[in-house]
Amino acid sequence: MIWKKAPTAEDYNGTLNFLSLILPAAKCNKILRGLRAEANFGRATKDLLRAANLPLLPSDEPHVDEDLKRIHKGKPLAPVLLVRGDMAKGVPLIVADGYHRICAACHYDESAPIPCRMVSI
Repeated sequence: MIWKKAPTAEDYNGTLNFLSLILPAAKCNKILRGLRAEANFGRATKDLLRAANLPLLPSDEPHVDEDLKRIHKGKPLAPVLLVRGDMAKGVPLIVADGYHRICAACHYDESAPIPCRMVSI
């Protein structure tokens, strides 16, 4: 799998659109600034899904299928954007952008590390 070095403006817009549904605007903006400043790190797709308590979407789900095709064609995918969970409070990892990319990568190789950027709330 090939990954871009940094998320795109579209990825950050998707993050803002999602987070604005669950957090106040000021917190969303702080998270976005933090994500832009963070360096990428790698984690296995299966671990991201477990930490986020999210199911693996089927490979024929349209967005997952589109990302799988990109993987097979050797086209780069953007890093995923995460907000750290808190196990002590029962708060799972939040996949702010990249859920479909995580699922596509998991279908391709569940143990392969994918680039992530993560901040805490």
